This record gives sequence, C-alpha cells and structure tokens, in this order.
Amino acid sequence: MAKVKQDPFRCGECGWTSTKWVGRCGECQAWGSVEEVGAPKKLSLVAGHVTQPATPIGDVDLATAKARPTRIDELDRVLGGGIVPGAAILLAGEPGVGKSTLLLTVAAQVATNGVHTLYISGEESASQVRLRAERIGAVNPNLWLAAETDLSAVIAHIDSVQPELLIIDSIQTIGSTTVEGAPGGVTQVREVAAALIRICKERDIALLLVGHVTKDGSIAGPRLLEHIVDVVLNFEGERHSRLRLIRAIKNRFGASDEVGCFDMNDSGIQGVADPTGLFTSRHAEPVPGTCVTVTLEGRRPLLAEIQALVSAGRENDYGNARRVTSGMDSSRTSMTLAVLELRANIRLSGRDVYVATVGGMKMSEPAADLAAALAIASAAKGLALPADLVAIGEVGLAGEIRKVSGVQRRLEEAFRLGFKRAFIPAGSDVKLPGMEIVEVSRIDQAIGKVKI
Repeated sequence: MAKVKQDPFRCGECGWTSTKWVGRCGECQAWGSVEEVGAPKKLSLVAGHVTQPATPIGDVDLATAKARPTRIDELDRVLGGGIVPGAAILLAGEPGVGKSTLLLTVAAQVATNGVHTLYISGEESASQVRLRAERIGAVNPNLWLAAETDLSAVIAHIDSVQPELLIIDSIQTIGSTTVEGAPGGVTQVREVAAALIRICKERDIALLLVGHVTKDGSIAGPRLLEHIVDVVLNFEGERHSRLRLIRAIKNRFGASDEVGCFDMNDSGIQGVADPTGLFTSRHAEPVPGTCVTVTLEGRRPLLAEIQALVSAGRENDYGNARRVTSGMDSSRTSMTLAVLELRANIRLSGRDVYVATVGGMKMSEPAADLAAALAIASAAKGLALPADLVAIGEVGLAGEIRKVSGVQRRLEEAFRLGFKRAFIPAGSDVKLPGMEIVEVSRIDQAIGKVKI
C-alpha cells in the first residue's frame, strides 16, 4: 500500500499545509506563519515529573486567586475587581491612543499600595519614561523601571527586583536570541510571550502585556497570543478626542462585556465614573435636529445625543445629494433615510443630510435607529423635539419599530439624568414611576406623536 506523502510546510496558526513555502497562509491569511515541519516524533508515554499533586477541588486555596484593586475604578470594573496574581493581561490599542500612559498610571497606583512593580520599556528609553512619569505624577519608590529588548535581560530583572506586577511595553519589541526570526515576528512573539507567562505563573506575578494592532484593528501577531493570556483588553479612542474606552474582549476572571471610560488630558488619564455628559450637549433653547438615545456599552447604559442637519434642497433636484455620517453606521443611516421618505412621507431626495454623534462616540447598535430617525425628521421640518425626550428602538425597512434589549436599564439611566418622556417599541412592557413612557409600533406613529 502506497504511503501518504505529507506536505513539508505547515501554518502555525490554523494548521494549513503546503508543498512549498509561502509568505502568507492560504487559509487564515496570516503573514509569516508558514514553517517547515520536521519528521513526526513518537508520542512519549513515560510518566513525567508532577509540579503539584492533584487535590480535591474543594480543598484548593483561593487566597492567591483573589483580585487586587488597582485603585483605578474604571479599570477594576473591566477586569472584574482588580488584577489577579499570576494573571496574564494583554492590552491592545492603536499607536498614540495612550496605552503607555495608562499602564504607567496603573503601575504607580499599584506601587502606592506597597506592591513591587517592574516596568520594562522596549520602545522608549528610561529617561523618556521618567519624563512622562513626572508629568502625570507616577513616580514611586516601589516602581522599578528598565529599558530592555532582550528576553534574557528581562528575566534577569525579574530575578533581581522580584516584582509582584510586571509590565512589558510592548511584547513586539522583546526578542530572544534562541528563537529564529526578528523581534515582532510571529515566532518571536509567540515564544517570548509563552516564556514570560510561564515564569509569571510559576512565581504568582501579574503580567501586563502591551500589544500593537493592525490596520483593521485586530491584535498584531499570532492569534495564539489571545488564547494563552487570561484577559484581552482593547483600548480605543479617537486621537482628536479626550474620550478613551477599554473593552474586555476576553476575561477569565469576570464579565467580558464591561466597558471602562477614561478622560485623556495633559496631566494624564483619569477614569470617568459618569461619562454621559461627554456624549450630550445642553442647549439654552430647543434646537431642531437633535434627539437623545440610550446606548448599551457592554452592560453599561450611556446617554448619547444624535444631531442631524438637512439642507433646504431644490425642487425637482434628485441628483448628487450628500450623505455624511460621523460616529454612526453609514449603511444603517442610509436605510433610515429611505424608510423616512417612503414610510413617513418626509422628502429627503436631493437634500444633503449630515448625521453625527456628540463627543466622538461611535454607535453601531440598532437601538439608536429611532433617535436618528426623529433627529433627521426634526431637522427636515425645522421643528425641535422636546428637550426631556429619549428615543429607543430599531427601525425596520417596513417602518416598524422593533424591540431591543435592556429597555428597563436604559430608561432608569435616562430618568436618573432628568429625562421625563421616552419613546420605546410597542410590547416592551416597561413601567417606571415618574416617567411618561410611550410605546410606538411604526415610525410615522412616532413622528406624529411628537407633532413634527
């Protein structure tokens, strides 16, 4: 019987095989992940050394697995209470968003509690990091700083300082001479991260890794890096805005749908416990084209204002009308415009329409459709909506208002901030004393109830 010939090259990410070496995997499209596979080795069945004996699950000590607060409430909210000793945390974000500033602040706050903290900088010199620490007030005797790019030197610092918290900024800059490839490559990142995680788990050292992102926003390097760490955080925000958000993509110690809000300014970065004021604006008099909605960022309700501007247009002009959005999904906004024109008899053909959010917030959930539709209708007719009105609901192509999740939680947040009226989808069956709740089933019905 003929032997089956195996392909000599295999992708380290997805297992795809090839008869020749290629720079990009043909299955998962990862760059530099295809490597030559050696002869298969026989599986050893000899019993090895046991690091710790197996114990009944009820006898396992939980004292070492309790989270330690970082004294930054917004970060503790996302982490699930704080940093767990021995945990590996990956923080990813675009260049210039403030990752180094955030971690330097975390290091200083943790060091204030008497925790030995080691900050390894692979991108900046020690003097550059010290200047930033002086500016944001992050100088502490329990915070140790080193600028290294070699893994063996990092391990030497760990042996010398014996920290309880280790910060690596960033994992793409650390390399090892025993591993093939340049620092930042797939093989280097995978092996260096695995070595650091293994050392930190053996010594109960909390590990914070900084990771770069690609052009499409995903974490650079192998996808395996997301699987071997315990927590994956995404740090995002517009460069021209002070608002920064931390989202938990993966969390073995808490909820993976929490969001933390931060304010980035000249003196550093501070957590924002009540960020609603960043996404709404106060007008002395009602202004046409504005409507407030409540969006859910994870499990956190946030009020956001949607503003719309519709040009006067010209009669019988049906060409080259502009549709510009900022912070809103352009495709959903285009569908909302079509529904308004065909289901609510609001003429928008030939008229330029601009839709934007306040404070640089990005909204993609369908629950903001009704607020966007009311804002556009208000701008098209030049009539202002009531200042104490919030609108929540998804708009369908047939003009119906569909139900959304978390309506009770959204309305409670709106009522807490002084809003007295709310439009919600019919059948939501939500009651809130002190708030006038109007259930609407169609977009034309909602527009008719506000008399615009």
